[in-house]
Amino acid sequence: MITFQRVAKAAGKHLTRTMLAVRKALGARANRGCPACGQTVVGFFRYGDNGEWGCPNCGASPRERLMNHLIAGDVLTVPQQGAVLHMAPNEASLVRRFSAAADYIPADLDPGRYPVPNMRRVDLMALDDSERYDLFYASHVMEHVPDDHAVLRNIHRALKPGGEAWLIVPLWDKPTEDGSFDIPPRERERRFGQWDHVRQYGPDFADRIRAAGFDLEEIDASGIDADTRHYYALDDRLFRARKPVRA
Repeated sequence: MITFQRVAKAAGKHLTRTMLAVRKALGARANRGCPACGQTVVGFFRYGDNGEWGCPNCGASPRERLMNHLIAGDVLTVPQQGAVLHMAPNEASLVRRFSAAADYIPADLDPGRYPVPNMRRVDLMALDDSERYDLFYASHVMEHVPDDHAVLRNIHRALKPGGEAWLIVPLWDKPTEDGSFDIPPRERERRFGQWDHVRQYGPDFADRIRAAGFDLEEIDASGIDADTRHYYALDDRLFRARKPVRA
């Protein structure tokens, strides 16, 4: 669905990306870095309200850069001998990292949208695996599902004891506001930031995760030292949910 908001975001993205290319061609110093592609860059391009959203080399978003930084720094560990369910795998650097696992499953409700080998169709509302996965990753997925409480319970059941769900969602600083697909798309865009979202999460997303039975650690980019955060233009917050090991 084409909306004014989407057109404006795309225009800002392409304009600032072009400006970065011009700066690079004119010999501007590359004094920033992208942990997703490992390249130095002259800066990051705008998308929406975020003036340093994307890597001009690989396109990595702040959340993709945050995940790569945390994995490279051993804050997070990809289970090499385990099973990884990667929902909506549109972040190429994370596909590379997760596909090193012995059992890597890239999946989406509409798998044909992704140029990733061996895509599978998975509907999180109907996910019925039991203790199948060591890691579940979903970035900007939960705001699309009709019933996130049910989906969180399904993810909990699908993980092995000790398994982890790494979840990232769009956040504002107010309580979560829920909607439904009965709301017209333009009204959902106005209320939730995008026409195909059915809610806007606040910090209380953490309460929903704990209510599904998880232990939870929140890793916010703001907690990373300022120099590193600036160099990589890191942003966003990871909800690291762990399924407890039975006694």
